[in-house]
Amino acid sequence: MSFTTPPEVLLRQSIRACSSLRWGPKFCATGGQRSTRSYRAAVCTKLGDPLVIKEFPHPAKLKETEVLIATHATGINFADILTCKGLYQDRRRTPFTPGGEIAGKIIEVGSEVNNLKTGDRVFVLSFGKVTGGAADLCVADATSVFPVPKNLNLVDAAGTIVSYGTAMLALATKARLKKGEKVLITAAAGATGLAAVDIAKNVFDCQVIAVCGGEEKCKFLKERGADMTIDYSKDKIRDKVKELIKGQGVDVVMDQVGGDTLLDCIKSLAFEGRALTVGYASGNIPNVPANQLLLKSASLIGVFWGSYAQADPATFKKSISQVLQALTENKIKPYVGKTFPLDQINEAYQYVLDRKSVGKVVLKIKEED
Repeated sequence: MSFTTPPEVLLRQSIRACSSLRWGPKFCATGGQRSTRSYRAAVCTKLGDPLVIKEFPHPAKLKETEVLIATHATGINFADILTCKGLYQDRRRTPFTPGGEIAGKIIEVGSEVNNLKTGDRVFVLSFGKVTGGAADLCVADATSVFPVPKNLNLVDAAGTIVSYGTAMLALATKARLKKGEKVLITAAAGATGLAAVDIAKNVFDCQVIAVCGGEEKCKFLKERGADMTIDYSKDKIRDKVKELIKGQGVDVVMDQVGGDTLLDCIKSLAFEGRALTVGYASGNIPNVPANQLLLKSASLIGVFWGSYAQADPATFKKSISQVLQALTENKIKPYVGKTFPLDQINEAYQYVLDRKSVGKVVLKIKEED
């Protein structure tokens, strides 16, 4: 899977396209007989169709720089769903196995791999160098593999790197967040939003205002560390920000919604504030009045974490290292809201499409020893 444009840009049209197609258990079939030298994988056989569970022979001999991993868990990202629907910018040839965020244990290493060994607990990121993660086994180039801290289980690990890497790059590198600043985060109950709340509060010790929809999510975000919440279904963001912080603006905005929400957030900035545009869950990419930025000497900054894997690998790896350090120091605590077994991958995708998820949704493929 290759990330070239933020998947949220296509969210609205994909939701409409998918609303009449329910990915349920009756569509999930198994091909072939189980054997000790075979493994299961969820396969997209036709774009737009439900995935099918099939059996495959054990992978052949590894290349010199590859490792074979027993997959324990795979994080579900919206890009996976769009790719299987044929709605993503990069259209993949069928058949293929989705899943670009993986956690598991190494069971075999190539002859030139010196920094990894059998038994290592690892994260894996798929940027064109990994077979799909929605399977019992995956083959990955060693450059796509990172160690999992001892204090993190593999299910949580599978739901960490993409969301926390995005939030860390946005807040630490692009916004240059400083201790004590006021941070406004939209779509805060989702995986990336929740990661941003965690990082802003527990790494940078900032004052966090979390925006979401519904009282239950507001309550949940308070429990996860948000100082204040805004229920966008009841209140206008700009007016509520003024009320909450007594007329002051916020120093940093991290927005994943776009549309009028982004415009409201820009109007909520303080002098020399920084607005991060990370996605467009509303399906609306707004025209931003430049004078709103000029009047406050404010900045509007685009953030697309996946593009750094090829365009700026050093910054990409730095964001991952910062996340791993925060995990090791117990400063951040990833949250997996729901897990599904591999043979319920279609239900898992539909659960995400229906916006039922809070935090990350993960496929739990194998129990950790």
